[in-house]
Amino acid sequence: MKGALIKLHIAVFLAGFTGLLGVLINLNEGLLVTYRIAITVITLFFILLFTKQLKLLAFKNILQLICIGFLIALHWVCFYGSIKYANVSIGLVCFASTGLFTAIFEPIVVKRKFIASELLLGLLSLFSIYLIFQFNTKHRVGITLGIISAILAALFTVFNKKVISVAPAKTIMLYELSGGLAILLLCLPFYLKYFPAKYIIPTFSDIGWLLVLALLCTVLAMDLMLQALQKVSAFTQNLTLNLEPVYGIALAFIVKQENKYLSGSFYAGASLIALSVVIQMYLTTKKYKNKSS
Repeated sequence: MKGALIKLHIAVFLAGFTGLLGVLINLNEGLLVTYRIAITVITLFFILLFTKQLKLLAFKNILQLICIGFLIALHWVCFYGSIKYANVSIGLVCFASTGLFTAIFEPIVVKRKFIASELLLGLLSLFSIYLIFQFNTKHRVGITLGIISAILAALFTVFNKKVISVAPAKTIMLYELSGGLAILLLCLPFYLKYFPAKYIIPTFSDIGWLLVLALLCTVLAMDLMLQALQKVSAFTQNLTLNLEPVYGIALAFIVKQENKYLSGSFYAGASLIALSVVIQMYLTTKKYKNKSS
């Protein structure tokens, strides 16, 4: 359990960096995600090929993983759209509402009872988003996209929990992201028609940041998350992901000086989210100790 939580927190730190990369990479959100997944899929394919871990799964499992991969891809498009329409800090904090949606979806999908503490902590996160929503009307499109990305994140994490035993983490990732990439490529011409891009081919600077995003913040981070998910619940993982804004916002403050544009209501909402994480980690640790005794 302790090892799983350590892996989870390393993954969350890497995930926190992705928000800043969304600003540093000048491609629009659709192209950014397409290149990110393409680099990740190629990297994973060769890793599994050279380590002789590449294997064919049953058609039923492949179909499941492709569907989950589409959710992941759509989540990323909405997430980076949130950052580009608002800013890094707002996009990352909106992502914290994932806890509420996971508390709703996980009991339905895995067929277990609703847990009152999870729902209450999830509602606390939602109230935090409400506080943030009030401070600047021009960011509401970004906030809305951020909440949609949180819903999608909750769904793919819950469904991942059901397929985690199908294959090793990297194999699952390869099938999921290959499916997500295929669907994105099919949708991309229509996407670019309605959301035109200034340019399609990334610059040298974009390529460098895309490699960081794909190799460290995707391949390594998702591998660690999937390993952690074997030991912790989807809700615990998603609520721990609420620490992602802490790391991401700190980087945004340092690199982009976003603190100049944020009001008291933003800080109040961010503080409540941090409180929900502390409470959940306390409850999780206490529950684990009771089971061990």
